Amino acid sequence: MYLNCHTGFSFKYGTLHTKELFSEAKRCGVHKIVLTDINNTAAYMEMLRVCDANKPDKNNLTKFEKEPYQLDIAVGIEFKREHELLYIAIAKNNDGFEAINKFLSHHNREAISLPSRAPEFENVFVIYPLGKREPSQLRPHEFIGIRPHELSAFRLSQLSKDCVRPHHVNVLHSSYYVVLHPVTFLPPQRKDNKLIYTDFNTHRLLRSIANNTLLSKLPEHQQALKNEFMVPEEKLEKHFADYPEIISATKFILDQCSIDCPQQVDKNKKFFTNSKEEDLAFLRKETEKGYKRIFADEKYKNVWRDRIEIELSIIEKKEFTAYYLITYDLINFAKRKGYDFVGRGSGANSTVAYCLGITNVNPIELDLYFERFLNEERTTPPDFDIDFSWDNRDEIYNYIFQRYNHHHVCLLGTHVTYQGKSIIRELGKVFGLPKHEIDDLVETRKISMERDHIAKMVYGYAELIVKKELPANFSIHAGGVLLTEKPIYAYTATEMPPKGYPVSHFEMHNAEDFGIYKFDILSQRGLGHIKETVKHVKRNKGIDVDVHRFDDFKKDDKIKDLMRNSRAIGCFYVESPAMRMLLGKLRCEDYLTLVAASSIIRPGVASSGMMQEYIRRFHAVRNGGSYEVIHPLMDELMKETYGVMVYQEDVIKVAHHFAGLTLTEADVLRRGMSGKYRSREEFQRIRDRFFESCREKKYEQRVTDRVWLEIESFSGYSFAKGHSASYAVESYQSLFLKAHYPLEFMVGVINNFGGFYRTEFYFHEARMNGASIEAPCVNLSDHLTTIYGDKIYMGFIHLKSLENKLAQNIPLERKKNGSYKSMDNFLRRTPGVGLEQLRILIRVGALRFTGKTKQKLLWEAMLYFSNAKAKPTTTVDLFDTEPRDYPLPPLHRHTLEDAFDELELIGFPLCSPFRLLKSDHSSDTVSCELKSRINKQVHIIGYVVTTKDTRTKNKETMNFGTFYDANGDVFDTVHFPDVASRYPFRGRGFYEIWGKVVEEFGVYTIEVSRMNKLPMVHKRPEKAFQEVQ
Repeated sequence: MYLNCHTGFSFKYGTLHTKELFSEAKRCGVHKIVLTDINNTAAYMEMLRVCDANKPDKNNLTKFEKEPYQLDIAVGIEFKREHELLYIAIAKNNDGFEAINKFLSHHNREAISLPSRAPEFENVFVIYPLGKREPSQLRPHEFIGIRPHELSAFRLSQLSKDCVRPHHVNVLHSSYYVVLHPVTFLPPQRKDNKLIYTDFNTHRLLRSIANNTLLSKLPEHQQALKNEFMVPEEKLEKHFADYPEIISATKFILDQCSIDCPQQVDKNKKFFTNSKEEDLAFLRKETEKGYKRIFADEKYKNVWRDRIEIELSIIEKKEFTAYYLITYDLINFAKRKGYDFVGRGSGANSTVAYCLGITNVNPIELDLYFERFLNEERTTPPDFDIDFSWDNRDEIYNYIFQRYNHHHVCLLGTHVTYQGKSIIRELGKVFGLPKHEIDDLVETRKISMERDHIAKMVYGYAELIVKKELPANFSIHAGGVLLTEKPIYAYTATEMPPKGYPVSHFEMHNAEDFGIYKFDILSQRGLGHIKETVKHVKRNKGIDVDVHRFDDFKKDDKIKDLMRNSRAIGCFYVESPAMRMLLGKLRCEDYLTLVAASSIIRPGVASSGMMQEYIRRFHAVRNGGSYEVIHPLMDELMKETYGVMVYQEDVIKVAHHFAGLTLTEADVLRRGMSGKYRSREEFQRIRDRFFESCREKKYEQRVTDRVWLEIESFSGYSFAKGHSASYAVESYQSLFLKAHYPLEFMVGVINNFGGFYRTEFYFHEARMNGASIEAPCVNLSDHLTTIYGDKIYMGFIHLKSLENKLAQNIPLERKKNGSYKSMDNFLRRTPGVGLEQLRILIRVGALRFTGKTKQKLLWEAMLYFSNAKAKPTTTVDLFDTEPRDYPLPPLHRHTLEDAFDELELIGFPLCSPFRLLKSDHSSDTVSCELKSRINKQVHIIGYVVTTKDTRTKNKETMNFGTFYDANGDVFDTVHFPDVASRYPFRGRGFYEIWGKVVEEFGVYTIEVSRMNKLPMVHKRPEKAFQEVQ
C-alpha cells in the first residue's frame, strides 16, 4: 500500500535512515514498499542490503542467526520541479528502472527543466497527484494518487463517479486511482499523554534550511503533512473502504513491480578486447614483456613460476582481467601524453601490475603480501589508485569517457552528512538567532552550562540530525570512476555537478556491495611540483634532471641528511610537523624505514601507543638490543616492523595466521575498520569469530585483547605496504630535488599550491635556503612565481585583489612586445587597467623598474587618469613619447610601509615578519639552543606557522603548534588541555611562549605552560616610526 516512501536521501526533506524505514515496515507488518526519493535513487542499494541482511535464511533465521523479517522493495523516483510534485515514476522491473534513471540523468546533464507530463515510459507506472491530470488524459500505465485527507473532497466531486476506466481502453487496471500515502518521517511519540512530533519537527527544520527561511515563516506548501508516517496497512485501507477498486489498483502496482540487483555479482565492463580469451592472452603477453625487462637478473629466475603464474591464475579465476587491462590502457595513454603518474593502493602488492608498469615498487624486493590485493577467497574488488598531477587529471577523465562511451562511465558519488558545527549554525539561523549568538553556541557547544530553551532545541535537534547520519547533499569521490558493462543507468541516475562529469547517486560502499569496482583516478600536487621543478632547473641552470633514478636516490647522502634532520619542508608526504618529527626520532636515512614511517604516522597507531613502541623497538635493534613482544607469532609475522602491526595486510596476516580466520573473514575484518562497515552485522560476526578462535587456540585473554587493540588502531584510514612504498618513491623524488636544487624546488612547491603549509611559509623556506624574495615586477614576474639565479620573483597570482585576466595579460604582452619602458608605456600597452588595479601594482612595487618612488608613481597615476584619458592600444604607439615629468616635493616613506602594503595585498610581508614585532619584547632562547635546555624552562618568541587541534582519550581538546624564531628556525610545541583552554591560539602572528623543553629520541619540543599573543608595530607610519626607534 506504500507507493511513495522517502528516506533521508530526499535531501532536506526525508528524515528516515534506511534502517529506520525497514524498522517502520516491520513495526507495521508491511512486507513490500516502493522507495521513491525525490529526484534521486541514492538509497535503494543500501535498502536492498538491509532487506537482504534481514531475510530468512537457514533454520528460519537470518544469515546472522537473528530473527528474520521479509521486506521486498520496488524502486522509483518522485519527480519534483523546484518544490512542485510533478509525478512519481515506479519501475516495473530493471528495464523500467533504467528508463527513469536515463530520463532524470538526461535532464540533469542538459540542465533541462523537468516536464509537467511524464514521457511515455515502458515498464514504468506513473502516479500524478490529484488535480494534476484529468482521468481522461491518463495513459494505460498512469494513475492518479489520492491521499487520505483528500477523500472527503474526492467523494463530493465528479471524479469519484469516474473511478473506472472505459472498457474499450487498453488498460492495465480498471481504476484510474491508487492510494498515495507518503512516508517521510517517524510517527509521533507519546509522552505525558501528549504526542511529541520530534521527527516531523526535524523535517520542518530541514525544509527551513533548504529554503533559507525562518522556521516561523516556512510556508505550508513547502513541508509535508503531519501524518506522513507509516501505519499498519489495515488502518490505511479503512480510509478507502468505500473504494475497493482503488485498493486493488494499489496492490496491483505493488505486485507488478520489483528490482533485481544481486550483491557481489560483477557488473563491470567484462572485456577489454573482444573476449575473455583475448583478454587473458593480451595480459599474459604484456606481463611477459615487463617481466623480461625487469626481472632479467638471475636472482629473479623463479619469480614467473612462484609468483606471476599464481597471480595470473587468480586474476583469471576472479575475472579481474579487464580491470587490469583497462588500468594498463590508462597508464599507456598517460605515457603517450607525457603525463607523470604513480600507481599505488593495495594494487602495488601485485607483481603483474609491476610488470605492466602500473606501479613503481618491486613487490619481490619488498616482500609484498599479494593476498592483501587478491586471493582466491576474496569477493570484494581489487584496488588500484593511480595518481596524476592535478593539472593532467581532467585529460585522463576525458579519455575514459571518450574511450569507453559516456553512457557506461560516471564518477563515483559521495554523500555529505551534517556535522556538529555546521548543523548548529544552520539551525541557529532558522530559529532566528543573531550571528554572535550562533557563534557562541558553536564555540561553547562542549561546555556544560545553563542554556535557554532555544539553545536547548538547537543542540537537541543538531544532535538528532547528526546521530541519524542524515545526508545534506551529493558530492564527488576523490577519484573514483565507474565503468559498467550495461549502461550506467541500469544502476543509477547521475548528477551533473559544475565539474562537468556525471556522478553516481550511490557511494563507494554500495558500489562494492553490489559488485561495481571503482578505478581511483586521483590528482595530487606532489607530481605537479616535481614536474615543474625539473622545468625550472632546466631554465635556470641548464641542467636536465632525471627524477626516475630511484636506486641512486636511495644512496644519496644529501637526501639522508634531510630526512634524519627533519628538514623536508615542501617534500611530498614527509613535510608535516608530525612526519618531520617521526623521521627525526627514527633518524631515518633509508627507504624501508621511510616506507614504515609513512604508515605508522596514522592517528590510530599513535593513540594505541604502537608508534612509540615501534620507535623504541627500532632503536633497541639498531643498538644491538632486543625487545619483548606480546606473542612470538606476532614477531614472526611482522619481523620487519619489530612485531608491530603497521600495514593493512598485517590485519589480514594476524587474523588469518594468528587467529585462524579464513582469508575471506580476514578481509571482512580489514574492511570493517572503516566507520561505514563497523556497524554492519558482517563485521560484528567476524569480531566475535576472532575472539572465539583465539579462545580455542588457548591464548591468554590479555594477549587477545592487546592484539585486538592493535587491529582496532586501523580504524579510519590505513595503508597497504605497497601503497606506502609508492608514496615513499615520490617522497624520494621530492627530497632529491630539494637536496640539490632547493630554490627551484620551492618555486615548484609554491606554484602548485596545496601543500601542508601556507604559501607564506614556503617563501620563508626559500629565503632560508638562500633565495632573495622579490615582490612582483611587471618586467620580470609571470602569472606564477619564477626564478632567475637566486632571485625568486613572486607571481601576480598572489596579489589578492588583482584581476586574474590582468595578472595573465601582463607577462603575455611583455613576452610579445618586449619589456615595459615606463608606467605610461605599461598603461598604453595593457588595456583595461583602471586606477584601482594600477594602485595595487604600484603599492606592491611592481613598477619599481622605473626608479621612481611609490608616492611619485601614485601621483602620476592620478594625473594620467584625470587627463584626456588617452585610449590604450594593444601595440606600441608610432611615437612612443613619455609624458612631462612634474617635479614633486620630497615624500617621506618608511621601509615598514612596504611590509604593511605587502601584508594587505599579498597576505604576508616579504621581509622577515619579525621586523614588524614591537622591539620591547625579548626571549631567553632560540630554536637551535633547545637541545642544550632539556628539562629546563624556556621563554621563546615565535611566529606561528601552523597549528593542529586534537582530542585526548578523555575527549579534551589539546593543540600542537609549529613556529619559527627570529633566526627563521622552526620549533614545535605541545599544548595540553589545561593550557590549551587557558591560553588558546588567537590566529596568525607572534606568540610569547613559556614552557619546558622535552626530548624524545633526539627530537626537541616545548611543553607549553603559558602563552601570550604579541602585537605588531602600528600600521600608521608615524606610529610605526616611534615603535621601532
